Amino acid sequence: MQIHFGLELLHAEWHHCVTCVGTFDGVHLGHQAVIRTAVQTAVEAELPCCLVTFDRHPAHVLAPDRCPKAISSLSANLDHFTEIGVSVAVILAFDPALSRMSATDFLDHILVEKLRTNQLVVGHDFAMGHHREGTSEWLAQHIPTRVVPPYELDGRRVSSSDVRRAIEAGRIEDANRWLGRPFEIDGVVVGGERLGRTIGFPTANLARSFDQIYPADGVYAAMAEGSFGRYAAAVSIGMRPAVGGKHRTIEAYLIDYPGESLYGKTVRLSFHHRLREELDFPSLDALKAQIAADVLLVSERLS
Repeated sequence: MQIHFGLELLHAEWHHCVTCVGTFDGVHLGHQAVIRTAVQTAVEAELPCCLVTFDRHPAHVLAPDRCPKAISSLSANLDHFTEIGVSVAVILAFDPALSRMSATDFLDHILVEKLRTNQLVVGHDFAMGHHREGTSEWLAQHIPTRVVPPYELDGRRVSSSDVRRAIEAGRIEDANRWLGRPFEIDGVVVGGERLGRTIGFPTANLARSFDQIYPADGVYAAMAEGSFGRYAAAVSIGMRPAVGGKHRTIEAYLIDYPGESLYGKTVRLSFHHRLREELDFPSLDALKAQIAADVLLVSERLS
């Protein structure tokens, strides 16, 4: 997939394309239905499929006090766009100027003039332009537009809001069903207190570079993946009351990892199961025994 940050260097050599537009945070099953429809429509028309999205949630500009935390990193979203079959992704900076752009200008100058769009595919609740004036009904009057109905699972519409609530409550299995894959966290390994080494379970401390949603405090079975390979991991999220922690951390113990330093490496954690809530312990020996039990359970769950 070709990726463009902004439109300045975009030079489309195709005559036409099929385009879908949206925030697509998390790329859940509802988003996937829209994007797959656009890809299939493009394949049938023998055209490229272009996807237009934004560098941040529009609420960062339009309603910062009510802006939801991100479900996924932009890099993870782009990976999933690629997997679905998108040809070209254009990431626009959602700044005040873009927020004031009319639907007519967005359609004429960005979608048609720059991307050469001749067909649009959008979700049922899509609207673009200042004051959301560019509804699907409005678009259909100006350009061939295909509207994808709500995606339902077990009689319930899949939504980003429900995914966020499930993650925050620790209901990872529910979130994963609606995402169509495990919930992911991207981070870089930084130095910590190195307490894990002293009790035989060295952990990778993850630091993130953006305001992503946290799963509820507790211990999770996950897969850790990066340039170092792919390993099952016991992941602890929380305040670490047993050792007097003062801030929330994400720590991953990679099972059977050979031991080379991970400092500075990027890690993607894919969460599969929540094992338990965060606990306090009367001693380091009790903590060590519980971690050993957690690691065994992770191995069983992810075998």
